[in-house]
Amino acid sequence: MELKGKKVIILIENMYNELEYWYPFYRLKEAGAEVVTVGSLNTQYTSKAGLPAKADRGAKDVNITDFDGLVIPGGYAPDIMRRYPEMVKLVKDANDAGKPIGAICHAGWMLASAKIMKNRRVTSFFAIKDDLIHAGAEWVDEEVVIDRNLITSRKPDDLPAFMRAVIAAIKKPLAG
Repeated sequence: MELKGKKVIILIENMYNELEYWYPFYRLKEAGAEVVTVGSLNTQYTSKAGLPAKADRGAKDVNITDFDGLVIPGGYAPDIMRRYPEMVKLVKDANDAGKPIGAICHAGWMLASAKIMKNRRVTSFFAIKDDLIHAGAEWVDEEVVIDRNLITSRKPDDLPAFMRAVIAAIKKPLAG
């Protein structure tokens, strides 16, 4: 129960990657965190394979100061998330507050849209490498990359290492 008393947001949107949403969701709960799923609206979303997940809150109803960290799953959901200014603002506010942000696979799109990539070392699914480089990041092909409060990984195979790093950062926040 290393995260007992901690509150963590997981962002959700249609076309989310099932493994990259549900693995962190249950791993954070297992560690004792209160997990709050946040979408562009307080509604139900569908994964790439059709699995449902319900948002507990809409992004406009959330203040990052009430939370200890944020996780962004991949799939094609981040491309949809970034169309909602409230979702992007939540990521930017988390970064500005030095909160740990975990982003896996295509989640780097949200980091780029939040304009927090300049001079940051990150990884992602290889297909969005150029997007992150154009946003000012140094992209590397590694299982997990930690740069201050950002924790990034490439794909579902990286989830165990990714979640160890995310949990460690939320347990003892990194210097921002």
